[in-house]
Amino acid sequence: MKYLLWLLKAAIFFTLFAFALNNQQDATVYFFFGTSWRAPLVLVVLAAFAGGLVTGALGMLPGWWKHRSAAAQLPAHVPPVANTGTAPITVPAAADLPAVRQHGL
Repeated sequence: MKYLLWLLKAAIFFTLFAFALNNQQDATVYFFFGTSWRAPLVLVVLAAFAGGLVTGALGMLPGWWKHRSAAAQLPAHVPPVANTGTAPITVPAAADLPAVRQHGL
């Protein structure tokens, strides 16, 4: 299994390396107010990918913080229930749990 994982990593590396070698021609990205950036095409694609990752992570950050604070308000330890087959399982009421709003598009 360890060798298969190394083989997969090597295949991904060589695929990306071949992509970089095949896209060395210069590309110009034009911004606002007449500014431009001239760089190899592979760097432009990599910068766009990294910018998308950062934008996506920053967009999800408020939701992560909400869920993290809601989880911090939950009780840290739930006492074990005796497994006699007759003991009722107690579930906290919805009013006892912190409210977390669900967002949809």
